[in-house]
Amino acid sequence: MKPKRQEQETASTEVAEVAPNILRMQLPIRLPGLGHVNMYALLDKNGAALIDPGLPGPVTWQAIQHRLRQAQLLPKDIHTVLITHSHPDHFGGAQRFVKEFGATVVAHRSFRFGLAKSIVENQPEISVDDLSDGEPTIAPNDRAEMTERGGHHHGDKHAHSHGSSEGAGWWGGPTPWGGSPPRPSFRHRLLRRVYRVLGRGMNVPKITHPVEQGDLIELAGREMFVQHTPGHTPDHFCLHDPEAGVFIAGDHVLPTITPHISGISSSEDPLLSFFNSLDRVGELPGIKQVLPAHGHPFSDLQARTVAIKEHHYERLERIHEISREFGRPASVREYSQHLFRRRSWGSMAESETYAHLEHLRHAGSAQGHRDKRGVLYFETG
Repeated sequence: MKPKRQEQETASTEVAEVAPNILRMQLPIRLPGLGHVNMYALLDKNGAALIDPGLPGPVTWQAIQHRLRQAQLLPKDIHTVLITHSHPDHFGGAQRFVKEFGATVVAHRSFRFGLAKSIVENQPEISVDDLSDGEPTIAPNDRAEMTERGGHHHGDKHAHSHGSSEGAGWWGGPTPWGGSPPRPSFRHRLLRRVYRVLGRGMNVPKITHPVEQGDLIELAGREMFVQHTPGHTPDHFCLHDPEAGVFIAGDHVLPTITPHISGISSSEDPLLSFFNSLDRVGELPGIKQVLPAHGHPFSDLQARTVAIKEHHYERLERIHEISREFGRPASVREYSQHLFRRRSWGSMAESETYAHLEHLRHAGSAQGHRDKRGVLYFETG
């Protein structure tokens, strides 16, 4: 069994100052490969701004109230909620602060709220490689890994060449690489019902302050720069605090695991978008402290971005090896079943595989074609 990663640790009740006027508060979540989400409180003379206030529902809200009390704050002191990206474990508590206390909401301009169930049935948080051996996964005949529907853009020209990258719901239509959609397992169908119930009471807030790359926001009594970092999601953004040398990373750069990069995206090449985002933040000068959405703060941002890219480069090279082993065009499913262990087979693994194959195709290192059934076949060379 793999040792537990930082990001899998159960949420601690400790509230810690991790940078000047920035408090780290861990909220409980139970998602594959994750045990907590870091909510950060950025203190100023008017109260505080919160970043990524957890999942929707009463358990999270109770935890938020408890952490705020420890920090000698009240919910009414929260004037702003910032959401790094459109996954429910990052925006679930936002509506309550808006509805009850009039907080403003900051997210990237391309942000689209999904339903609370989307974390279960649409898009996972982490790469399938980073699920622990004890994590419930998908047997070959029970393919129910979470996948991404996205819903950010419906005019993607990529959708006309290799299939709709966002329009087809995974439980109601074929995957973009062809074939029948996977059927959710009983466990995942149950989880979907739970999240659907949680989502019913969650009237999503309007984004009152949309931001873009390079925008300045005053937080924690100083100016921070918005860094748009598409890859994990098209709307992901981070914050760069040059005065304190702090980088608030969301899920873009995590300390010991890699975020899920899905082939289903508004980007034609989501892996390339991720690489470009990693390069841009890796070049930021003077970073002393990285504050991720899961796991512990760490210091060497550049080294971590390089390590994450190397992980993906190794996977791309492995795809070339698999293609040579096949000696013929192969389907995304076939590639995924050679890339990942049997216990991890399923649509999550296929989605990651598809992202890598599409990256090679756009780079001119792979060719793809559909058969009469609409199934995509790839060959590298």
